[in-house]
Amino acid sequence: MAFELPALPYAYDSLGPFMSAETLEFHHDKHHMAYVTNGNNLLKDSGLEGLSLEEVVKQSYGKNAGLFNNAGQHYNHIHFWNWMKKDGGGKKLPGKLQAAIDSDLGGYDKFKADFVAAGTTQFGSGWAWLSVKDGKLEISKTPNGENPLVHGASPILGVDVWEHSYYIDYRNARPKYLEAFVDSLINWDYVLEMYESASK
Repeated sequence: MAFELPALPYAYDSLGPFMSAETLEFHHDKHHMAYVTNGNNLLKDSGLEGLSLEEVVKQSYGKNAGLFNNAGQHYNHIHFWNWMKKDGGGKKLPGKLQAAIDSDLGGYDKFKADFVAAGTTQFGSGWAWLSVKDGKLEISKTPNGENPLVHGASPILGVDVWEHSYYIDYRNARPKYLEAFVDSLINWDYVLEMYESASK
């Protein structure tokens, strides 16, 4: 199954002022496109061609670094675009998600602090995550293109802390970018959709 670059689910300028059109143009059209192109080249003759993207990620982990890096980033970015929306973020969570965050993570404020801290303390490039593992929510961070799929968890929210995702708008102020992401960009409906599918 060849990798394909999905269209953004909104206009390039929809997420301003928290994420600029310039950032989205570079990040989606150049960076994500490169993962798709390189991933397709590395998928050829890998023995994993017929598998779903999730299975390619899991089965290439620790065995085929080049393919894993590009497939992992392709998976992460497909969801990253959907994890954001205009007028998103903040405390207006769907009830089911709020209840899980309250019971598993100590409430919204603690979730926000821990999620921002995970992204801030990820040294170098990587991601911060909210995932379902063993039926409970957990916050984690991973280097580079790695994601919770390879650690027995189902990601339901992730934020990209590679510099290309924030440097144009925030320069080196990664914590400001992470706070803006949580306060103003998260598409909680999409997080709920992934939570429900991970909880089946």
